[in-house]
Amino acid sequence: MPTHAASSGKTYLTWGNKIGYGSGDIAGNVVYTFLSAFLMIYLTDQMGLNAGVIGTLMMVAQLFNGVTDIGFGALLDRTHTRMGKARPWMLWPYIGCAVTLVASFAIPGGLSETGKYIWFFLAYTLLNSVFFTANNIAYSALTALITRNSAERVQMGSIRFMFAFTTSMLIQTFTVQGVRMLGGGADGWRAIAIIYAVIGLAVNTISVLSVKELPPEELDEGHDPAAAERYSFKEGARILLANKFYLIILVIYLVQQIFTATLNMGIYFMAYVLGDATRLGAFAWAINIPLIIGLLFTPVLVKRYGQMYRLNIWGYVVAVLGRLGVVAGGYMGSIPLMIASSAIASLGMSPLQGTLNALIAEASEYTFLRTGKHIDGMMFSCTTLGVKIGGGVGTAVAGWLLAASGYVSNATTQSSSAIHMLYFMYLWIPAIANLIILAFLTRLDVEKANRALRTSADRVTA
Repeated sequence: MPTHAASSGKTYLTWGNKIGYGSGDIAGNVVYTFLSAFLMIYLTDQMGLNAGVIGTLMMVAQLFNGVTDIGFGALLDRTHTRMGKARPWMLWPYIGCAVTLVASFAIPGGLSETGKYIWFFLAYTLLNSVFFTANNIAYSALTALITRNSAERVQMGSIRFMFAFTTSMLIQTFTVQGVRMLGGGADGWRAIAIIYAVIGLAVNTISVLSVKELPPEELDEGHDPAAAERYSFKEGARILLANKFYLIILVIYLVQQIFTATLNMGIYFMAYVLGDATRLGAFAWAINIPLIIGLLFTPVLVKRYGQMYRLNIWGYVVAVLGRLGVVAGGYMGSIPLMIASSAIASLGMSPLQGTLNALIAEASEYTFLRTGKHIDGMMFSCTTLGVKIGGGVGTAVAGWLLAASGYVSNATTQSSSAIHMLYFMYLWIPAIANLIILAFLTRLDVEKANRALRTSADRVTA
């Protein structure tokens, strides 16, 4: 049985490599955050489309991703170029991301209502199911392809998510004002989308060029690389689904994205419950600054306690308590309590954000130790599969709930049923989602499982 233990002593990356890699999530989040936080309100309040229909179309598009995500993962595993396996798939598809991101916020006003739905669906599907899928699976898979040092993988995860949450915070803070400064209306939305697309394209390119993938012989420690990579799509899918840790991480991603999708309905909550859409910026800071601070300390805490498992569990205990504080603050009408509790919840969520990529790499290691097969590309498909399907389902549910509640686009005041629904969506669903994640984290001790497999292999070898 192959031992293939991840190196804990040898280092592979400079700080320049780690920061360059992490900056790639700026590119990812000018797509992800801009879409998840603002596409729905652009389509409902600017284009006049129905929230329920939009949500359904988003879910259909995201379910299609279930095929393309695993397919791109398998394709990545079979890629061999001078740039490596993952970097070409990270680099070139982002051009498509930039074009379709702009198209999503540039629906021609002269189209019929049906034409607007078709334009949105095509742009959104191409962006998510093709270009962003290829780019993001490749970006995530680099965690396992540029270093075998588990501590460096945790550092990479923490750094990338610091960039991710900083980008998310800035986009949520400045987009509404930016649209107004750029002329407002459809022209303002299109202009801000072009700015974000150009920024993403530039940073993504820099990130790709900042790292190099390890040669196959280094990744396989003397094992035959070709043998490790030989598998059919059917066999790869079977191996993937037999990995319980992959399935747990996938569910966590799904629930995280439902959490995020409903939390991103915050712009509706700010506008119609708190009476000021620009308050979204204050909440974005309260959510993202503690996440960034927590990510700074996550590698130190993992090193201090020697494992990710317990740190993530205790973090999410804090996260659940924090979200319950947001619920209490919302019903009390206390914005300071809501902001403070949001900060506490985010601090508790930060260890998992910093260690998720390292956990996926450990899950991929678990597969290799059990089967001798490298399916890193398919394994990291859970990052985009969970993000897109979870985000699609979450956004669809949000759209359906808005439509069912009687929400009226651009109304000065909303009905009591719509207001009650906004409370449920923004306060309760995120709290419930965090509780579900906590339950699954208690089953995610992949490090212990890998140690047991390595010990067993060593005994057989001896």
